[in-house]
Amino acid sequence: MLSFGPARMSAIGDLDPFALPIDLLFPGRSIETLRPHEAELAPHHVDFDTGRILLGVQSHLLQIGTLTILIDTCIGEHKPRPLRADWNARVASGYLDRLAAVGLSPDDIDIVMCTHLHADHIGWNTRLVDGRWVPTFGKARYLIGRSEFDHWRTEEEKAPGSHNHGSFSDSVMPLIEAGYVDLVEDGYELCQGVNLIALPGHTGGQLGLCLCHQQQQAFFCADALHSPVQVFHPDWATRFCTDPQAAIATRRGLLARAVETSALLIPAHLRHFSAMRILLDVDGIYRPEFVP
Repeated sequence: MLSFGPARMSAIGDLDPFALPIDLLFPGRSIETLRPHEAELAPHHVDFDTGRILLGVQSHLLQIGTLTILIDTCIGEHKPRPLRADWNARVASGYLDRLAAVGLSPDDIDIVMCTHLHADHIGWNTRLVDGRWVPTFGKARYLIGRSEFDHWRTEEEKAPGSHNHGSFSDSVMPLIEAGYVDLVEDGYELCQGVNLIALPGHTGGQLGLCLCHQQQQAFFCADALHSPVQVFHPDWATRFCTDPQAAIATRRGLLARAVETSALLIPAHLRHFSAMRILLDVDGIYRPEFVP
């Protein structure tokens, strides 16, 4: 649990580690390039022996005043994801048990914030009940970026079920049909001091969340930063970025802002630590300072 002014933040894990070969996540890149940063990256973020990048798939829980916000909902259960064996038709994942371990039930969630609509960020939006996909968080409003939704809806209309492992049909449309979704845009205020920010590139409509308290800021920055590897190499775009150049520009801007303001960065897939601060050394290289 991390405190930030009046807010409390914690992670609810769904799959850890989520290990990807470096050339799958970062095409054309080599583990050996990361050797100068091994002390910072091993063992939690890079497995140098197997050449894999280590991510966590998790939600972030933000509690501020009487408001409880769940940021992204991971992979889910019973979802047909045949292209990824570790995501496919999962059962007994323990996700809701881990939510209960911090004293919350699904009905205690007031807002579910979907930073973007990739399958590993929206799976627990719904769960299977009597053969139907129903909202997991039955008393929450689900916030989805308007441009993000419009993009994937258009893609689905062209080729149903062929995008994001088919997650639009089982993890988004049931919410739309049940009337649980508010379509939102950059600048939307969830409550005083908590606003959405545009983080385009990984997807065109990706949104993050900025938490402000007095002169301090914390950014839930979704997949603008997949891994601390990209702190050292902000020009490394992932295979899964819709617009790599926009993703790089967004990441560079985020890192510069974090240095300037001493802001906390909370990437969606950061393992083992709660957050990072960003330092800029005399050689102009960004470095992560991990926050427990």
